[in-house]
Amino acid sequence: MKSRPAESEDRNEPSSSHVRPSEGTPFLRSLCFPWLSLRLRGAPLLNLAHFQAYTSRRDKWATRPTIMSLTISPSKSNIDPRLQLSSADMRAMGERTLGMILEHFETLYRRPVTNCKPRRQLEALLREPLPEYPASIEAVFEQLRRDIFGNIMHQDHPRCFSFIPGPNNFVSVMADALAAAFNVIACDWLEASGPTEIELVTIDWLRQLCGLPETAGGLFVSGGSVANLTALGAARHLKLRDQVANAVLYCSDQAHSSIFRALQILGFEPGQARKLPSDHDFRLPVTSLREAIRLDRDAGRLPFCVVANAGTTNTGAVDPLRELVELCRTENLWLHVDGAYGAAAVLCEDGRRVLDGLGQVDSLSLNPHKWLFQPYDIGCLLVRDATWLKETYCVRPEYLADVDSNDDAYHFCDHGIQLTRSFRALKLWASMKIFGLQAFREAITHGIRLAEFAESVFCNSDSWTVTTPAQLGIVTFRFRCEGKPNTFEDSANQQIASRMVDDGYASLSTTRLHGRAVLRMCTINPRTTEADIRSTVGKMEAFGDQALQANAPWR
Repeated sequence: MKSRPAESEDRNEPSSSHVRPSEGTPFLRSLCFPWLSLRLRGAPLLNLAHFQAYTSRRDKWATRPTIMSLTISPSKSNIDPRLQLSSADMRAMGERTLGMILEHFETLYRRPVTNCKPRRQLEALLREPLPEYPASIEAVFEQLRRDIFGNIMHQDHPRCFSFIPGPNNFVSVMADALAAAFNVIACDWLEASGPTEIELVTIDWLRQLCGLPETAGGLFVSGGSVANLTALGAARHLKLRDQVANAVLYCSDQAHSSIFRALQILGFEPGQARKLPSDHDFRLPVTSLREAIRLDRDAGRLPFCVVANAGTTNTGAVDPLRELVELCRTENLWLHVDGAYGAAAVLCEDGRRVLDGLGQVDSLSLNPHKWLFQPYDIGCLLVRDATWLKETYCVRPEYLADVDSNDDAYHFCDHGIQLTRSFRALKLWASMKIFGLQAFREAITHGIRLAEFAESVFCNSDSWTVTTPAQLGIVTFRFRCEGKPNTFEDSANQQIASRMVDDGYASLSTTRLHGRAVLRMCTINPRTTEADIRSTVGKMEAFGDQALQANAPWR
């Protein structure tokens, strides 16, 4: 993969038909702001007056390579064992941070989606001895801008269609900064009663949206992997009393890899997971599942859990949830649904239709840092009975005896794996309050419509074959290489994705369906336009034509 300088801002000037960051609804404008981490040494947030003064000068500052000169310079005399900055230095550092963020915001659309240098180059740039003495803050920020943030895939870029993108919003960015500044540990009621109540409220909002009963509860975690692990740990405890011998779990061949990692952590052998072939729509077939359960019971094994998908990473497919609910209740099995990206679609009418039955499952994972537009990281686990998590995970050592002084206190450390927990709920709570639910609904609907639009573009071209229709913001497709063997066509499609990343205009990813390489686009960014889709398809088609003209894929 070729490396490119991060400063190449003007290479892909958008056409006049593109929506600029300053256009659109207030919600879409705010979503244009990138992820901010203000975990600075003692640095407070700027007050409103100072921020307004800053924003009045942002156009002038955004074009300057060095925003301002900071006062701290390398010197042994600057060592402060309190790990504090002066008020002036904190203010200057805050201004420098906001300048970098707004520069990123103002120029993101014109920047390459991905910059990725080889490991050896980054070793040369970033490998250094332990810093015994203070360095210049300006030098550290320049290194951040050039060598660290200059070598990432911009998950918030409107033309990032790879994997499941992570478009975020400015309100949640600021909320993350506040949570870090106040150094909240959302562990127990004594240390974080206010934040704990906010997490309880926000979890209950998600419960209501997903249609789970009032008995349901849950918690925020780092992402889908930990949510799946926590759910399967509860299923193991409640269904098996932690005795895993002879137990069997069922899923389709489209299940996420985190399911199998979780089973390994929980002490299951690989053969205890029945990975059933999916049907032609890449869904878990209920008839095959029912037969597999019968055969295992007849053989003396112990079926205990089914894992279903609410939006697969490969194609966006949703398993037949209502049928699976009925089967699992009949067979007394735990039904866990992995809805890491897709479950959020329940907010809109199209999503509710395909997610019918979601509110009847035993456990559900979903990631607000995907289709609820939150900065990384925030995942979520919901369970049908909130007491199940405490029954599974509560461990109370003597040094936490003081936290139980309040009879109605709630301790999230009793409900999951983590004792030390950050205040993840704040960003989702704040953005839902400030934008309102309707804005989220419209943003999710926009992503669904864009995938359907992309499908129509492919269907109206002789160069492409749609391999799976648009589902929950994902469409898969293949460039046609008429008269060429499948191996040639597979290689050509893989190289189209690679060339797109190298080119920088857009990014997309590949996967394999029925043994063949396909391209896929995930269109959940609310800032993406139809013009972005058309121009991206045009780029891909040009690279595909080059392969045909050369009579061999690129090497």
